[in-house]
Amino acid sequence: MAAPQVPVTAPPKPTWDPKQEPTYPWLRPTIRIRLTLLYGGMFLIAGILLLSIIYMLAAQALHDAGNIAFQVSGTNVRIASETCPQLATAQDNSQLNEALKACTAAQRQHALDSLLNRALLALVGLTVIAFAFGYAMAGRVLSPLGKITRTARRVAGTDLTRRIELDGPDDELKELSDTFDEMLDRLERAFTAQQRFVGNASHELRTPLAINRTLLEVHLSDPEAPPELQQLGKTLLATNERSEQLVEGLLLLARSDNQIVERKPVDLAEVAERAVDQSLGEAADKGVEIRGERAGAVVQGNGVLLERIALNLVQNAVRYNVPRDGWVEVTTAVVAGQALLTVSNTGPVVPAYEVDNLFEPFRRLRTERTGSDKGVGLGLSIARSVARAHGGRIIAEPREGGGLVMRVTLPV
Repeated sequence: MAAPQVPVTAPPKPTWDPKQEPTYPWLRPTIRIRLTLLYGGMFLIAGILLLSIIYMLAAQALHDAGNIAFQVSGTNVRIASETCPQLATAQDNSQLNEALKACTAAQRQHALDSLLNRALLALVGLTVIAFAFGYAMAGRVLSPLGKITRTARRVAGTDLTRRIELDGPDDELKELSDTFDEMLDRLERAFTAQQRFVGNASHELRTPLAINRTLLEVHLSDPEAPPELQQLGKTLLATNERSEQLVEGLLLLARSDNQIVERKPVDLAEVAERAVDQSLGEAADKGVEIRGERAGAVVQGNGVLLERIALNLVQNAVRYNVPRDGWVEVTTAVVAGQALLTVSNTGPVVPAYEVDNLFEPFRRLRTERTGSDKGVGLGLSIARSVARAHGGRIIAEPREGGGLVMRVTLPV
């Protein structure tokens, strides 16, 4: 019997939470900002050095041009100047040269101050232009890096089929892009092979298990079978049923790792009600009360998979409870723009450091989670995988006094 292929359309959702955009993006020390500061700072330093050299050369030139001595001879000579009133009081050549020297020094300093002020204003204006030009050029140079980053984000959030395919010169960024595309090719092949193996193995195991179950049921339906064989058949049937649950869990886990492509409006309150209805019989047998208010919380997703989350959480809460007077509280609500499904229960004390291990496949809490009547150890793994496929998350916290509080958060 040929095993049907499991369609692989998307990679698993990332295990990390997407980072929120910063409140003040301009304060982020990005490479573009740092390159802009580098370009502008280098221009500013070069401008200051150039201005200093020009100032010193101009001062030296004015000083050399101003060292001229005058000799005045004759009688009734009157020298006056509006910019140098000291000349009118000069009585001889010595006083005249001193007055000319003082006036020349004052005029030279005034010219240097004017030159410095205008040069500083020009330097400030050019520095602003240099920073703006550096920011624009840095953005242009780093645009391929931005494309790589956006592609990486889309790959992490959707599927591995996307590629950068960067055009342009064969520089370092082009080499980085090509290397990233090659890495994505290898990841896609590995992910596809893994998904196909799990799906095919699960399908291949279904057939012999179904045949075994049919043969055992036929044998148990024989009223003339000895009691020993009847008991053996029931034991084998229970073992076979457990194996079928394991295979179904593996298949569902493989499917739920994919991004949900077809989404429809699903009310978490209705999903939780169905899960509670399916668990009422088992809860009554164990003496566990199921309670809680379930408000409407509509999300976009797959109703069957979302029901699997609620059912797995409720069944775990019922099965791993206290022997008597236990309860399970199932609530739904919309909090802070997100749909929230909460399942809390009484039960044994769970150490905080062992909570994360409960979400790993086939991992249970010590010996009290190893009973054959309590599942195959895939319930929480499937719930986490389905939540990720819907863009949500699931968090488990130890409850004070024993038991757990499970919170499933999904985008509305």
